[in-house]
Amino acid sequence: QVSELVQFLLVKDQKKIPIKRADMLKNVIREYRDAYSEIVNKAGKTLQEVFGLQLVEIDSKRHTYILINNLPCAEGKYLCRDEEKEKMGLLLIILSFIFMKGNSVKDSALWEFLHLLRVYPGRQHQVFGDVRKLVTEEFVRQKYLEITPIPLTDPQEFKYQWGPRAEKEISKKDVLNAVAKIQGKDPTFWSSQYSEAEATR
Repeated sequence: QVSELVQFLLVKDQKKIPIKRADMLKNVIREYRDAYSEIVNKAGKTLQEVFGLQLVEIDSKRHTYILINNLPCAEGKYLCRDEEKEKMGLLLIILSFIFMKGNSVKDSALWEFLHLLRVYPGRQHQVFGDVRKLVTEEFVRQKYLEITPIPLTDPQEFKYQWGPRAEKEISKKDVLNAVAKIQGKDPTFWSSQYSEAEATR
């Protein structure tokens, strides 16, 4: 059961979609329900030792899990498959923007920022495809981003924040160092971001 669960989790993780306990029970553990936590713990250990992946519960109410990469990566470079690299690049740019703006940005500000990078929400992009869909659906489903409606706005506005996967996988210190490098400034130039980055990692 353990190796079956390990394979199941690895396949699920290809899509970076959070994995529900119910799915693990239904698809893999089935009649071994009573040994659930033992099987999950052993699978977690195998993933850690063999693949350098950590099984993390991100929502204890709904019992959803994600796999995060534990292998030390070169600064600012996250291990991912080639076709994912560009998407991860865009994601890191978005996460940096949100972090530098105080951890929360309105959708209008985000689209305006992406416009400057010649990435337009309504237009098909040769690398990212449908950018609006990628940002508002895929990154949200993968728990990299969280979108919350802003109350009493008409037309409805939304705010974007880091999702639980981003918080676990991506170092704010790396993000700040990357921004500082691009801007040619010392990371301490942004005092509140600097103290937050130091506190989180």
